[in-house]
Amino acid sequence: MWKLLSGLFFGWSLGANDSANIFGTGVATGTVRYRTAIGLTAAFVVVGAMAEGPKCMTTLDALSRISSMGAFFCALAAGLTIATLTVLAIPASASQAVVGAIVGVGLLSGTADLSPLYKVVACWVFTPVAGAVFSYLLYRIIERVLNRTVRSITRRNFLYFVGILTAGSYGSYSLGANNVANVTGVYVSAALLTPTAASWIGGMSIALGVLTYSRKVMTTVGKGIVPLDPFSAFIVVFAEAATLHVFTQVGVPVSSSQAVVGAVVGVGLVGDLRTVHLSTLGRIGLGWVMTPVAAGALAAGLCHAYTLYGRIQTP
Repeated sequence: MWKLLSGLFFGWSLGANDSANIFGTGVATGTVRYRTAIGLTAAFVVVGAMAEGPKCMTTLDALSRISSMGAFFCALAAGLTIATLTVLAIPASASQAVVGAIVGVGLLSGTADLSPLYKVVACWVFTPVAGAVFSYLLYRIIERVLNRTVRSITRRNFLYFVGILTAGSYGSYSLGANNVANVTGVYVSAALLTPTAASWIGGMSIALGVLTYSRKVMTTVGKGIVPLDPFSAFIVVFAEAATLHVFTQVGVPVSSSQAVVGAVVGVGLVGDLRTVHLSTLGRIGLGWVMTPVAAGALAAGLCHAYTLYGRIQTP
C-alpha cells in the first residue's frame, strides 16, 4: 500500500493548486471569506469524487499499460510537477501532468499507445475555449435579467454572495468528479484500486490539499489576469463549474485551471480586452506547455533510475 503514497501527495498538490480555481475570484473580491471557501471546497470535492469520479477513471487506461511501480512513479512525477508550480503561484493542469507522466513511462517501457491521445488533447484545447464561451454568454444573459428585475444594490450584493457560494459548491463538486481520475486513475489501471476506492482516496487527498495550502495560487487566479467585481467572480466560477461538468459526462479529465482562466478571459472580453493582463496569461500558458513535458521526463527518469538500480542489485 506504500505505492499509494505518491497518489496521496499528487492529490494534495492538486487540491492546493486547483482550489484557487473554484473560489479564488470570490475570495479576491472579498465576497467570500477564505475559510468559508476552503471548507465548502473540501466538502464538495469529496462528494463529487464519490458521486461521479469513476466516470473518468478508464479514459487514461488506453494511453499505456501501467505496472504498480509505474503507477507510483506517474503519480509522484505529476505531484512534484504540480507542487512546484503551486509554490511558484502558477495555476497548473493536473490532467496534463498525469497524461505526460503516463506517456513518458509508456514510451520508456514500449507500451505507450498515442492514438487515443487526440481525444485528450482536443479536450485540453477546447477547455479554455468552453470556459470563455460559457462565461461570456452567462455574463450577457444574467446581467440583462438582473438589470430588468433587481434594482437595489443591497439585494444585488446579497445575490452575488449567494451566487458565488452556490456556484463555488457546484464547481467543487465538478472538480472532484472530473479531476479525481487524474490523482488515482493510474492505480485503477494498475489494478491496485477499484474505481470506488480510488475515488474515495483521491477525493480525501484533494480535500486535504485544499485545507492546508491553497491560499497562494488564489491571488494569481483572482487578481492576476483581469480585475473582477463580485458579479464577474460569480460568472467565472459558474462557467468553470459548467465546463468541468460537461467534460465529466464525456469521460475525460480536464484542467480546472484552463477552464477558469478561459472563464476569466471571457469576462474580460465582455468589458475590454485591454483589461486582461497578458503577461500573467503568458506565464500561465507557459506553465501549461511545460507541465506535460516536465512530468513526462520526470516520470521516465524515475522509472529508468529504478530499473538501473534493480539491475545493479541483481547479481
